[in-house]
Amino acid sequence: MSGGAGEPPVITVNGQPQPLPRDGSLAVLIEEAGLAGRPLAVEVDGEVVPRSRLAKVRLCGGERIELVTFVGGG
Repeated sequence: MSGGAGEPPVITVNGQPQPLPRDGSLAVLIEEAGLAGRPLAVEVDGEVVPRSRLAKVRLCGGERIELVTFVGGG
């Protein structure tokens, strides 16, 4: 779902709507979420995105993104 006339495009991240990251890249979205460098699984519209492609994926609005971090424990 993109924003209406004059509104910024919107993406859905972990079920919550939010505006596109500043340059539209998935890598910046992860950085802005404070997850850069952490173990992370990323899915865009149902497809897993390998870490090696994060900087290459551009978002345009309407995408559904899941960011899943891993938690260790014992």
